Amino acid sequence: MRFMMIVKATTDSEAGTMPSQELIDAMQKYNEELVKAGVLLAADGLQSSSSGIRISYPEPGGKPKVIDGPFTEAKEMIAGYTLIEVKSREEAIEWALRMPDPHGYGQGEIELRQVFEFEELTDDAESQAKEAILRKQAQEQKKA
Repeated sequence: MRFMMIVKATTDSEAGTMPSQELIDAMQKYNEELVKAGVLLAADGLQSSSSGIRISYPEPGGKPKVIDGPFTEAKEMIAGYTLIEVKSREEAIEWALRMPDPHGYGQGEIELRQVFEFEELTDDAESQAKEAILRKQAQEQKKA
């Protein structure tokens, strides 16, 4: 089972305030624990929404609309993420509870969401086979 720990943005992260060295050290230690346990798939911080782009589809079948950041409502935005693969929902919660306050100022909030496996989205064998080929190709490209 894959889970994404979504680190919510704060007014500080949206203002471009960089984390303290103490917080960087704590996050590196946490990531080392994830690696040692063999559950870490990816972990990254995101730049503020001032450098972001939002693409929306305001009308069914219509052209997408491109909107440049910054965006309002920091609490609705994402400042980073950690993607893990674990055996259960409970294990994912345990790992999320061990993450240091992601902003270090008492404003941290983490949203934990399970990632869909493609097989859960469709029963169509042809679609599943195509997806398996695409994922294999993507893995091979990473190795090259």
